[in-house]
Formats: sequence, structure tokens, C-alpha cells
Amino acid sequence: METFVDKSQPARILLVDDDPIMRELAGAKLIEAGHQVIAAENGAEAYEHLGVQNIDLVISDLDMPEMNGFQLTDKIRNSRFFSEIPVIVITGSESRNAVDKAFASGATSFLAKPINWTLFSHAVRFVLRASEDQKALRAARDLAEAGSKFKDNLMSVMSHELRTPLNAIIGFGQLLGEQFDRENDHLHKEYSDYIVDGGKRLLNSVSDMLLATDACSGPIAINEVDTPVGEIVELAVNSVDKAVSLAKATVRVAIQDPDVEICCDRNLVARAISKLIDNAVKFSERGVEIVVAATVTGSGDLAIVVKDNGPGLEKEAIEQVTQPFSQSDMSLRRSKEGLGLGLPLVIAIAQAHGGFFKLESAPGAGATALIVLPKSRVTPSKRPHAASSAL
Repeated sequence: METFVDKSQPARILLVDDDPIMRELAGAKLIEAGHQVIAAENGAEAYEHLGVQNIDLVISDLDMPEMNGFQLTDKIRNSRFFSEIPVIVITGSESRNAVDKAFASGATSFLAKPINWTLFSHAVRFVLRASEDQKALRAARDLAEAGSKFKDNLMSVMSHELRTPLNAIIGFGQLLGEQFDRENDHLHKEYSDYIVDGGKRLLNSVSDMLLATDACSGPIAINEVDTPVGEIVELAVNSVDKAVSLAKATVRVAIQDPDVEICCDRNLVARAISKLIDNAVKFSERGVEIVVAATVTGSGDLAIVVKDNGPGLEKEAIEQVTQPFSQSDMSLRRSKEGLGLGLPLVIAIAQAHGGFFKLESAPGAGATALIVLPKSRVTPSKRPHAASSAL
């Protein structure tokens, strides 16, 4: 082993060549450039050095005994510990296949013999600088991933921790409301209703954030069960009954065959439909008319439609509202409450079931939201039915 040391620079370069003259010349140039050099006669010896030395760069000839440059590069790239080390290969072959094979093995750069020593020094400097940039990028990526994982875990833990006290607040608020109702204490009954409504709204927001966190980390886990589509739509409509009533809105249900069964997470699908109804109520004038329809398409898929005659949306606004934490107005002075997670969660729920979501709208023409679930989840009922005029 030959070692050329220069303590002014921390870069440690492993020089691999079976030609002693080449090792001497290249080592001298690297020392002159301020690097520390460790030399090896072949790939096998070089790989042993990698296990005991902190190497920043490998410069290797391709044609060597015992282990050639192709094999050394390939072994470095497949190593758990050394795969990020850059490799410059040197070849005297004029064959393009040799260069292609070297890059296929994982080489970072290459130089041809006879060596242009000026180009050699520049190539070493460039590859070392690029390697440092890559290390900084990897460190930044790892830090960002760690921060993202911490936030996801914090959100998940906080969501679970908030649910217990919120359920207690809602439950005891309902008990107080029933007591005040029996006593005809209308003022305190109104106060208790405010407590219950506020608790439910906060619980829904917490549930949405937890579901959004799950959606960001991968497909949402679903609890599959065969459920009639009529039952799911009824569950969805009932969950927004109060909001519909306060807005003096009208909801008309038109289901082609309520007995058609869907293999799905009934709560999640009902939640998606209720969010579409809630959006139609929230972003329309009082008295909006909403149609909730469902039918089996000609291809066997199940289409669930929520259509309103509200103000509609511009094309640019449609793209915006399907992004997380986005509404047409997200300022602190906005009149409409909400996290802006409604439509993104509908999309995530549809995709978790192997389906898709589509929103069509135009200014003054209302909006039509469509959830399509694949036919593999649909079990048609055996009784005859009529097509729905709502679709």
C-alpha cells in the first residue's frame, strides 16, 4: 500500500490502478491539489481499504487483475455502507461499450487514457463538490422527512387525545340539554346546544385532520362491509340535517335501486357524501336545492351524484378547492368556516375504494360532484327497478 498524505484538506481519495507509474503520477497530482491519497493495486485491495478508511472519492482503472474496475464499482454501489461514495473510472479502451458498462455499474464520471492532467484535476474537484452537494441534499431531505414524520405523529396523537374530552363535553352537554328541556329552561337549553354544536364541530375538524394525516402517509385504511346504497345515503343526509335546516335548503334523494349493495367502508362513504352536501349548503345562498342520486352505470360501476343549483365555480377555483387546506377564500376574515379539507378527503376516500372523484361546475350553473366506485364493489339487487330521472 502506498499513502500520500496532505493534512490541509479532509478529502480522502482512494486511487486504484495496477500500473505503479500511473499511481505515482496521479497521486502526485492529487497531493498537489491538496488531497490525501490512499493507493491500491487492484479492486480487491481497494475494497478492503473502504472498510477501514473514511473515503470521499474512488478513482479506479477499469482493467485490473483480481477485481477489475467494473466489479469494484458494482460492489461499491451494492454496499449498504459505501453506496454513496462517488467513483471516477479511468479507461484506456476506445470502446464505447466500456464507458457504457462503467456507468451501468454506477460510475459517477470517467476519464480516458492518456490522462489530460489539467482535466483530471478539474474532474476530481467537480466530483468532490457535487458529492458534498449531494450529502447536503440528503441531510436536508432526511431532516425534512424527520420533521414531517414528527408532525404527522404529533397530529395523530393530538387527534386521539382530543377525542376523549370532546366526546365527554358533547355527551354531558346533551344530558344538560335534555334536563333543561324537561324543565322548560329554554335559555340554558340554548346554551347547552351551543356547547354540543361547538364540540361536534371541533370533533369533526379533529377527525378530518386525522384522516388527512392518514391519507398523506398512504391509502386510507377502510373497514369493508356490504351495505345497501340507500342506507349509506340516508346516513349521509341525516348527518347534515341540521345544517340543511338552518340554511332552509332542500335535499331530494333519487336512488335508482336502494337495495344495491356496496362493499365499502359505510361510514367513510357516507362521510364523503355528507361533505359534498355540506359544501353545497355552505357555499350557496339560503334555500339552495340539492339532489343526491345514485345509479349503477352501464359498465357496472356505482355513480353517486350530489348536484346543486348554487352559484357555481370558475375552472381555476375547481382546481384550487380540491387541494388540501384550500377554499375560495382562506383569509382569517372569511365568512365560511372550515379547514378546506372537505373535497381532498372525498378524493382520498374514493381512491381508497379504488374509485375516483370528479367535480364539474360553471359560474351561475351550480355544481355537480361525482363519486364513482368500481363494479368489483357493487352487488346489484335482484328485483327490477326503474332508471332515475335525476341522473
